[in-house]
Amino acid sequence: MPATIAIGRPGTDEYAPIYAGYVQQITGDDVLPVLAAQLHQMEPLLHGITEERGLHRYASGKWSVKEVLNHLSDSERVFAYRALRFARADATPLPSFDENAWVPASGSDRRPIAEIVGELRAVRAASRGLFESLDAEAIGRRGEASGRPISVRALAWIIAGHTQHHVAILRDRYGCGV
Repeated sequence: MPATIAIGRPGTDEYAPIYAGYVQQITGDDVLPVLAAQLHQMEPLLHGITEERGLHRYASGKWSVKEVLNHLSDSERVFAYRALRFARADATPLPSFDENAWVPASGSDRRPIAEIVGELRAVRAASRGLFESLDAEAIGRRGEASGRPISVRALAWIIAGHTQHHVAILRDRYGCGV
């Protein structure tokens, strides 16, 4: 297994403009420490969610807290799968996914919050294992997802930024962890 190397900030040509906000959410020059620290930093937020709070929606038609957390797991799995395929030099174009269709189908509101949080931790551990195992060549590989070119490096940053984005929403709009 290669030694863990830094996964530096991607160039803007490594991802579609729609992902720029996620990449910009993350500071620093290496995303691996961010991926390692995020769940620990989320602990006060995750620990304080009761079953009742997990069903909270800040407005009609918005996702519940449980649905947001499950969305984080689902999205991270998709982004990490894309990274795996491209890191392994598989250039098969990969389709989009519709998170707005996936969330209701997930049944998140019927699941215990502890199970959803446990799944989120497991998904992150798997993502970290993947990215930490890659060498510089694999990190730099690119593929096509959702009809746009994207690099393995960018996918790591997108995972971290997407998580950061939704944590801010959970704090600001849902009142979690405050």
